[in-house]
Amino acid sequence: MILVLRALGVGDLAVAAPALRGLRAAFPGETLSLAAPAWLTPLIDAIGGVDRIVAARELEALDPAIGTPQIAVNLHGSGPESHRLLQALHPGKLWAFANRAAGHQDGPGWLDDEHEVRRWCRLVGYYGVPCAPDDLDLAEPAATAPQGVTIIHPGAKSTARRWPADRYASVARRLRSAGHRVLITGSAAERDLCVRISDAAGLGEGAVPRTDLGELLALVAGARLVISGDTGIAHLATGYRTPSVTLFGPVSPARWGPPADRPYHRALWHGTRSERGDLPGPVHPALLAVTEDEVLTAAREVEDAAAAQ
Repeated sequence: MILVLRALGVGDLAVAAPALRGLRAAFPGETLSLAAPAWLTPLIDAIGGVDRIVAARELEALDPAIGTPQIAVNLHGSGPESHRLLQALHPGKLWAFANRAAGHQDGPGWLDDEHEVRRWCRLVGYYGVPCAPDDLDLAEPAATAPQGVTIIHPGAKSTARRWPADRYASVARRLRSAGHRVLITGSAAERDLCVRISDAAGLGEGAVPRTDLGELLALVAGARLVISGDTGIAHLATGYRTPSVTLFGPVSPARWGPPADRPYHRALWHGTRSERGDLPGPVHPALLAVTEDEVLTAAREVEDAAAAQ
């Protein structure tokens, strides 16, 4: 068994797809197990190649009943906590970034400013597994959803990464006036925010759908356009090659942005240095510097670029 740890969120898993696929190709006869939250199953299926999902949450201890992996691969973080979760299973080998505190020196060094896709490709590549950083496409989801909608997704994990609600509402109103069918999406915890934006934009009933992850994948796969902050849905747009505009604040798109060679994805950022993405407090100044007109211009440009493909 090859056991991979990536017990994080939607965007975290999507950017690890190339590394997971590299491992699948390198060990075709082995069971590939992924320790990740069970609710991510629709996305795991869209990535493909995983034989077994081991339900896991962040840095909680893994169930010893998993068994002893031939190789445990830490795609979760730099350690030492995540290293120790895998070491507790006594794997034959641990593939992970070097971390003195975890007693693991057989691995490459961690680079803070590396793009997240390339980070994990570099890790598996260190151990001889080829990885294609542009292998980000996702399989068509099993769920069905309305086609051709424009999705605005205002939520993000931290307040520093949430563009102001009134600006999202203004963008939604202007897109609707231009002929877009606009839906506002978010998690259950973000529903009140989504409803406020929908009401302010005058979108009417039904503009804030309740979706599970599978339905969200289907919405994005068939969408006309996705506008969001630096959060998981932006990576789904990349995976489905859906035109997108992503608004960045504390974190540079050089670390989490879409592939630079795709003109139908646009990252907007006015920062000068990359910081932590979970910063507490108010909206980050780099995100506040993004204007409504700038977002609407970028939206037109990515749609034109997609039409020209």
